[in-house]
Amino acid sequence: MNKLRISILALFCGVVLYSCQQKPGGTDAEVGEAQEVSEVSSEASDYALNTTESKLMWYGFKPNGRHNGTIGIQDGSVAVMNGEVVGGSFTMDMNNINVEDLEGEYKDKLTNHLKSGDFFSVEEHPTAVFEITEVEPYSNEVASTDGDAKMKVVVNEEEVDEYSIPDPTHTITGNLTMRGTTLSISFPAIVEVTDGQVTAQAKFNIDRSKWNIDFREESGYEARAKDELIYDTVHVGFDIVANNEGEPTASVE
Repeated sequence: MNKLRISILALFCGVVLYSCQQKPGGTDAEVGEAQEVSEVSSEASDYALNTTESKLMWYGFKPNGRHNGTIGIQDGSVAVMNGEVVGGSFTMDMNNINVEDLEGEYKDKLTNHLKSGDFFSVEEHPTAVFEITEVEPYSNEVASTDGDAKMKVVVNEEEVDEYSIPDPTHTITGNLTMRGTTLSISFPAIVEVTDGQVTAQAKFNIDRSKWNIDFREESGYEARAKDELIYDTVHVGFDIVANNEGEPTASVE
């Protein structure tokens, strides 16, 4: 009984400590309801995702540190017309979650926990999907609720850290589906299009709890209390490379 009391007290103190911490830095993605995906013109060209050169990174945080790793990209494509990205999607292999900052049994333990029902529930949801709904030039102004424009925070090289990108060129909006939940996200990115290749880089934060990526009710009180010691904010970074296959595509799956 005394051990149980001490354990609960320690968890309570941890939650109090957690509430006093600041969340990780970086740009928060704008999150909203899933958006309709428009059909892509038959005149668009299909750029196939290079799954070897493309990379998706993640960082998870807690008050006394962080963990980081990658998630494998299974496949994907980008639609381009008149030198601009007009659509696309890519699928993430949630069975290919890799933890990079740990080794041995600790690496295996965290990897298996991330795949479990406490987080991504990979057995039931083996893939996650991001589908582009809009790509527009990056602007320093956003519309406020009263209809007036206000300044958006500009990310420049002097302010860049490992959680930010310098001088974004575009804002990418798309539907992100994880663990059976689909929400729209928007974030700044650097997008470059050539005759033979599309590259895109982005770094942004999402709140994992919006996709129900947290300890389940059946996990028990102590497990859910431990979840309170992990930040809901997860940092995501990607470096996408897609190559022109030379054939137009009528739609992007």
